[in-house]
Amino acid sequence: MFEKINQREIVLCGLFTALIAIGAFIRIPVPVVPFTLQFLFTMLAGLLLGGRFGAISVGVYVLLGLIGMPIFTEGGGPGYILQPTFGYLIGFVLGSYLTGCIAKTKNCPSYKRLLAANLAGLIIVYACGLLYCYFISNFYLGKSVSAWMVFLYGFVLAVPGDFILCVLAAVLGKKMIPVSWLILRK
Repeated sequence: MFEKINQREIVLCGLFTALIAIGAFIRIPVPVVPFTLQFLFTMLAGLLLGGRFGAISVGVYVLLGLIGMPIFTEGGGPGYILQPTFGYLIGFVLGSYLTGCIAKTKNCPSYKRLLAANLAGLIIVYACGLLYCYFISNFYLGKSVSAWMVFLYGFVLAVPGDFILCVLAAVLGKKMIPVSWLILRK
């Protein structure tokens, strides 16, 4: 049922886990949802490692943060699940998986395919993030936050930067995919 993971795949997953953690600390502060380079590295993980290993690398990042390593944008620990931005982390795992699955349907995906894969991942990340933020704020934290406010601060103000990261990831992915897929096939 489960395929064995070889040493090369473990190292590549670990590399992307580390890059995502580093990306969390490269940030531009904006209200509600901080803008970081995490999204760039989660999309690259999907593009370069494929859906399965991309999701594994992002999932390990999330698990490390939840067990207490301060690698999220605002710390870490199991209590982070109750943060309004935790939904974006869930979205990173799912988005990386989807991005990798879309990119790997072709042996040599075009730039357009890679950009479409990243945009699909972007939709997943924001859907998870916005829904989680709305529900955790209103029903657990007891803060009355309108859907419009969540949309404004969690999407309208943040998505332009992430759209640019989608384009950048597609450009980088187009250059790096032949090498990464060759490494993974060995």
